[in-house]
Amino acid sequence: MKTDFVSTSEAARILRISRTAMFKKIKSGKMPAMKVGRNFVIKRSDVLKATGELLTSAQRNRIEKAVEKAAKQYGEVFKRLGRE
Repeated sequence: MKTDFVSTSEAARILRISRTAMFKKIKSGKMPAMKVGRNFVIKRSDVLKATGELLTSAQRNRIEKAVEKAAKQYGEVFKRLGRE
């Protein structure tokens, strides 16, 4: 069963950084976290955003527009490269 929150240790493991680096991200505000007792917990979605696995709708739209623009401008070149 997946929970909505992860510990700092688990978030650090997912991001492949040390726990110390994770705490620095939390303290600097780069990673939103909530204090529960003596520990911090981080929303799983925030960790996934940091890894790039989870895109916001604005990010997704920006990527789609860039792909469409590239396809319009370089469509013929892409076709030729695909044949090689």
